Amino acid sequence: MTTDSPRWFKSSYSANGGQCVEWAPMHATTTGIVPVRDSKVSGGPVLMLSPSAWTGLVTLARSAEL
Repeated sequence: MTTDSPRWFKSSYSANGGQCVEWAPMHATTTGIVPVRDSKVSGGPVLMLSPSAWTGLVTLARSAEL
């Protein structure tokens, strides 16, 4: 079975009910573009990032005080 929809993975912080994101690593690997979306709005818009922009977003999120 094949599908055009990427397989999404939630942030590890989603388990605590926070506002989190999902990303599709296999899509990123095959296309070089990292899709990111709001984990609470699976049918909503998708932000398409370059690998360097994704790295910057993750770095920023990790440095934020929660």
